[in-house]
Amino acid sequence: MEKPSEVAVLRKICDEARTEGQVTGAHLTQLREAFGPRFTRAWEAVTGGRVKRYLFRPSGRVVWVVVGREREYLIKPAADFCPCDDFYYRVMDREAHLCYHLIAQKVAEALKQYDPVEEDDELYETLMAEWRAAP
Repeated sequence: MEKPSEVAVLRKICDEARTEGQVTGAHLTQLREAFGPRFTRAWEAVTGGRVKRYLFRPSGRVVWVVVGREREYLIKPAADFCPCDDFYYRVMDREAHLCYHLIAQKVAEALKQYDPVEEDDELYETLMAEWRAAP
């Protein structure tokens, strides 16, 4: 039997977490087996409150940010994109499917365990420029 892909495991567990409102011990084991140390770092970001969901008003635009070791990373969950080095070196080279920032965002969203931040639309461009600026 073929081993399910990392993405399939994550998708299944996030769906179950949305329904159950929690991640079980079995889920944590499956995620650690699928992602290894990337999941450990992702889980630390989730439980450490380092995943942020910005909601801009009145437009309703949503922006996801994960606070990493070096800086805040602007995540594009619909495109499975992150501007971190791991994404460029491992994901783009097809050594991995997702960096830990993307894993953290998906788990945090499924559990509704993120820092909700509301800002006025007037700050949108300023914050986007700050997040896009590479150190």
